[in-house]
Amino acid sequence: MLESVIMQINQRWLFVSIPVLLGFVVLSGFLKTSSGLFDGARAYKSIETQLSFGPRIPGSEAHRKEIDYILSELQQNGWQPKVEYTTIEGHPVQNIIASRGESGPWVILGAHYDSRLVADKDPNPDNRSKPVPGANDGASGVAILLELSRILPKSLDKKVTLVFFDLEDQGKIPGWDWILGSQAFTGSLTAKPDAVLVVDMVGDKDLHIFQERNSDKELSAEIWNTAEGLGYSDQFIPELKYSILDDHTPFLNQGIPAVDIIDLDYPYHHTIEDDLNHVSARSLTIVGKTLFKWFINVKYP
Repeated sequence: MLESVIMQINQRWLFVSIPVLLGFVVLSGFLKTSSGLFDGARAYKSIETQLSFGPRIPGSEAHRKEIDYILSELQQNGWQPKVEYTTIEGHPVQNIIASRGESGPWVILGAHYDSRLVADKDPNPDNRSKPVPGANDGASGVAILLELSRILPKSLDKKVTLVFFDLEDQGKIPGWDWILGSQAFTGSLTAKPDAVLVVDMVGDKDLHIFQERNSDKELSAEIWNTAEGLGYSDQFIPELKYSILDDHTPFLNQGIPAVDIIDLDYPYHHTIEDDLNHVSARSLTIVGKTLFKWFINVKYP
């Protein structure tokens, strides 16, 4: 009799506990995703992976591996990416695009994935014909977008498009110009997004991101205010400093609000020392959490 009572109690407990446990697991998964637990260590590992391919210069095997890597990561994170092929100024362009959400305001998050053909700013003249590793200038922006692709909720009240731009970083080299990938992308737009955020060179260990002079002022204020609310005012400095030609420029030229989030005070820019030793997981976390928080909270009419 006692064994029968105990069995009934255990069965009732099992009947109650399984739905509760399942509900807890589902809720935990939702909270982990929707709370924006941006993992800077994962993003740093992404930079390490990208550098293992070698310099991602146009037409190289490393460039091809980079494309395959970005596509694979996006697919694993539940996106359906595509490569948009085109040609501009005689150069083949392969922009990688992934979208989520069907209605509401449209936000584009962008970064370039190519690395520079030559380290023409290297202090050693012997190194100036060598390719740039591109840890900060190229890989850091890709790492931010890939980590965001992992944590962005699948159900959104807005539309988001992740764009990995090709051929951003080859200007002032004979036969090349800057920002070819973003020029090709904006040239194919059939509608205007509500906001564009470009991240470029955001992994510097000594992170100081000033507001770029050409960027949309209201959009810049929203992002820098978000960073301040998260306690990152020492890294996101609400002062104008540089005027920069970057992947946000073609959007601005079409009257689309766009912001360039970039730390140009980086002594290893376009040198062979733009490597893993000069980027940090903490800087990636600061930028990633700021972008996630802004994106989740932003509302447009």
